[in-house]
Amino acid sequence: MIASILKPHIPAAKILFDEGVALFQPGLILSVAAGCVEHRKYWSAYVREFIGTILMVGFTFSAGKWIGQDDVMVAWSVHSVGVILADYFGGGQHVNPAVTVSMWALGKCTYTEAFVRIAGQMGGGLVAFPLFQYASEQFNLTPFGGPEFSQENDVDAFLSEFFASFLLMWVIYILNWEFNFGSYHYIIKQFLTAVAIRALIEAFPTAGPAMNPMLATAWYVFGVGNKYEYPNDAVHYFVYWFGPFLAGILAAITYIIFDGSDKLFGIIKLPITIRSKKETKAKKD
Repeated sequence: MIASILKPHIPAAKILFDEGVALFQPGLILSVAAGCVEHRKYWSAYVREFIGTILMVGFTFSAGKWIGQDDVMVAWSVHSVGVILADYFGGGQHVNPAVTVSMWALGKCTYTEAFVRIAGQMGGGLVAFPLFQYASEQFNLTPFGGPEFSQENDVDAFLSEFFASFLLMWVIYILNWEFNFGSYHYIIKQFLTAVAIRALIEAFPTAGPAMNPMLATAWYVFGVGNKYEYPNDAVHYFVYWFGPFLAGILAAITYIIFDGSDKLFGIIKLPITIRSKKETKAKKD
């Protein structure tokens, strides 16, 4: 009897459900759900990654598109300022799955926290590109682009993303943990990070470059033909995810060997270190 009463209303409910789901980018619901693991223990990290990613895309991708279209130096300057502002207003989040994996390899965060952070980054990326596309259309601005590569150059693209990501990790390590610029440390290290990112973009252009798995996949979902589909070719993940993840882990291993104060994944003590315990203690002090 109950079934016969409900049955006529099921088609309308199905339409309502489909329309509701259509409001979300594919994977966005799972992204938010991932942020709630362990009784929302890492929810604040998820939110900061989500918002920080949107800010990062907006502040950095607008360089050369919305501002500085005809002047490379202006575009570079805007990009540098964008890196600083996105980090400052976003709360200093990773906004890059490869960076998060590297921090996990260094024992700076747990696997679960890394998982939640990456989910937040992907969620932010899936929202950012259509959001700024809408803004471009409303204000008659140049639409953002994104990283792409020719599959005939998949090996070169992989190597490009790998080396760019490896060097990016070391830039992060050095500027955050090795140098101290005194009262202006934050501004100087963020500015130098922005300069390094721009230099890596110019030096390793084969795969876009992305140097950020989230950017590559979020752009594919929205930007490549606007199909709202995830890549179904393993080459995309090999170039944009496996390459940077491998680079992040290897960079972490080399830093642990150099510094000697961290354990790989928080549990493995490497037998070789360059910096003595005395030097490590002096650095911390």
